[in-house]
Amino acid sequence: MKAMILAAGLGTRLRPLTDDRPKALVEINGRTLLEITLFRLRSFGVTDVIVNVHHFADKVVDYLKTNDNFGMRIEVSHEDALLDTGGGLKKAAWFLKDSGSRFVDAAPFILHNVDVLTTIDIRAMLQFHAENQALATLAVQARNTSRYLLFDEKLHLFGRRTGDGEPEPIQPASQTRALAFSGVHIISPRLLSRMDEEGAFSIITTYLRLAALGEKILAFPADQYYWRDLGRPEDLAQAANDLKENTISPGI
Repeated sequence: MKAMILAAGLGTRLRPLTDDRPKALVEINGRTLLEITLFRLRSFGVTDVIVNVHHFADKVVDYLKTNDNFGMRIEVSHEDALLDTGGGLKKAAWFLKDSGSRFVDAAPFILHNVDVLTTIDIRAMLQFHAENQALATLAVQARNTSRYLLFDEKLHLFGRRTGDGEPEPIQPASQTRALAFSGVHIISPRLLSRMDEEGAFSIITTYLRLAALGEKILAFPADQYYWRDLGRPEDLAQAANDLKENTISPGI
């Protein structure tokens, strides 16, 4: 199974920790965020990973080499300019399509932010994705956020909303839910050939456009799982304490 780890961001909210390293190499209890994410993906059967890099890119490359890629096949996607989530994924499409260079009917892959710590069951997500024949499945939670995704009663993506602002629907829906995205996706490779956007762009822009065309972009409810954004030093401290207090498994 293949996966992509989004790790190219500048990590500005983590300063001063990111003044001399990329956010992927910031540590929690002696383990880097990149190591934690790789081990988590490997536990779900992932063997092939591509990591996008930009800020202190050479340090990520050296780190992976020093650790023998943690026993996995790992490629690095260098971004001279930040491409955001969608642009980064599009640049890495060569790695994520199947060996026959076809996008259709290939096994789905995982897209995972490096700066989230979570126990979301990726195996359950994969099963949900397959059973519903989705183009993309997004793990979501009912929590406060500055940016919401809107889903209808069948958990189909139909719009977004910023904070307490007005909803931005792409089509009508009788019942709606505003949910927070977790940064964990399951994606069918056929999506890659339909990414018409260019340059730097958010993958959410692609999802909304394709959902408006009738494609299944689905929510996977993940409220029962632990999740924490690791964007600030205080978030790292809380995650370290959660691990220490066994709020979450130390083997994550």
